[in-house]
Amino acid sequence: MRGLLKYAAKRIAQAIPMLLAVSIIIYALLQAMPGDPLDMYLENPSASPEAIEAIKEAHGLNQPVYIQYLDWLTGILTGDWGVSINSQRQVIDVIGERVVPTLQLTATSFLLALVIALPLGVRSAIKKGETFDNVTTPLTFFGISMPSFWFGLMLQLLFAVTLHWLPSAGRYSLGGPGAGSVLDLLRHLIMPSIVLALIYIASWTRYARSNYLEVLGQDYIRTARAKGLKERVVLYKHALRNALIPMVTVVMLDIPVLFSGAVITETVFAWPGMGSLFFDSLTKQDFPILMGILMVNAVLVILSNLLADIIYAALDPRIKY
Repeated sequence: MRGLLKYAAKRIAQAIPMLLAVSIIIYALLQAMPGDPLDMYLENPSASPEAIEAIKEAHGLNQPVYIQYLDWLTGILTGDWGVSINSQRQVIDVIGERVVPTLQLTATSFLLALVIALPLGVRSAIKKGETFDNVTTPLTFFGISMPSFWFGLMLQLLFAVTLHWLPSAGRYSLGGPGAGSVLDLLRHLIMPSIVLALIYIASWTRYARSNYLEVLGQDYIRTARAKGLKERVVLYKHALRNALIPMVTVVMLDIPVLFSGAVITETVFAWPGMGSLFFDSLTKQDFPILMGILMVNAVLVILSNLLADIIYAALDPRIKY
């Protein structure tokens, strides 16, 4: 435990200069985007040049780019994430309102993908060449190939428009019995969580299948069978644990991708999370909001890698920190 804590502290210390470099790159890329954050004000005929200049001064947009970055960095270190150019609200407050809906969506999708993909991949490997494997394999390729927005539109067409079983969009109903309840939230959560999980179900199933097949071909599996161990013990005790170790990397690294990949799904289903906030902020070039969201994703990547290393040690006793 002591070694693990020391290792975690070392990794977090190493992450600080990495986050600094990432912030510089992101800030430079955002500044290089075509257009201007004040376009919405410049297109307003009632906005006077004096008012535009006052807005620039209030947000520091009249300063050189490196001064703007240093002001932003100083604010981040002191807990001030800046002010949204469009809503004139604190960035941390705007993002804070969207974190919970996104966590609800991504956590549900993550668990759904993991619970379905792992058994499918293992079963497909055990039944290699049989009917189950022959059906699962093309379905996974189909899931990987098709865009998520298409899945979303098809589900909306079937369950919302045709069958009227589920609401088409939003997080809660606007009115009527049960609006705003937990059941109402769950009904709105079903379709976007399925759409977001589908691609990961397909890719994780393929990866689990290939890992499990590789493990089943190892010498120690043949030795276990030669010793007369039951097939169930060989498959689910000796093989499964070792097949899970490479899966940890893929699954953990997909967590931030899942978190940021909710942009399309949240937009299709009008889910009020960070994905839709990122899309709106990108179209309006709200740099403070974009910087906040992208830095949250960068921190998620680092934490996911650290968590993957910790899970490695739990699955493989040979790994010591």
